Amino acid sequence: MNRLTATGPVPVIAARYWFIALAIVAVTAVILLAMGRPPICTCGEIRLWTGAVNSADNSQHIADWYTPSHIIHGFLFYLLGWLFLRGNPPGDRLLAAVLIEAGWELLENSPIIIDRYRQTTIALGYSGDSVLNSVADIGWMCFGFALARRLPLWATLSLAAGFELLTLLIIRDNLILNVLMLVAPIDAIRVWQAG
Repeated sequence: MNRLTATGPVPVIAARYWFIALAIVAVTAVILLAMGRPPICTCGEIRLWTGAVNSADNSQHIADWYTPSHIIHGFLFYLLGWLFLRGNPPGDRLLAAVLIEAGWELLENSPIIIDRYRQTTIALGYSGDSVLNSVADIGWMCFGFALARRLPLWATLSLAAGFELLTLLIIRDNLILNVLMLVAPIDAIRVWQAG
């Protein structure tokens, strides 16, 4: 069964793929708990949004200023699926995207990456994500993946550029700077980000 959109028919992803994706997310949550990650913010609250970047609430709730980066992950993983799994059902591409994002959430919350963030980025007090935030990040990636499946390329690129510019202007960070500062930190950027 196909769903029609402005860009043409978009095959529906069968329910079994969504169940497998949910199972991957559940296993990821269990692993994160086993790694000692807190299930929710240690403040004891669950918030839909937190806008304070340099606070203990960042990366602890459902959405924050890094949520656009996870939506862009969905755009990028959709592109990778289109490039390398084009002959496969769209559900296979979804599962590959969920596996990559789940793997990143596990790696991001490992001591080696937490320490790297503290050493090389403006996230000096970063202590990792809550399980709720990691699960939400995977959900935001799925949202980005779904958008990329349905929107024309120009709209997806425009959204990605808009998200990057918005977060750059508001918090002096975005996906590009985050990756750059994690892999090859530049002192001038770190000083600029610190404001």
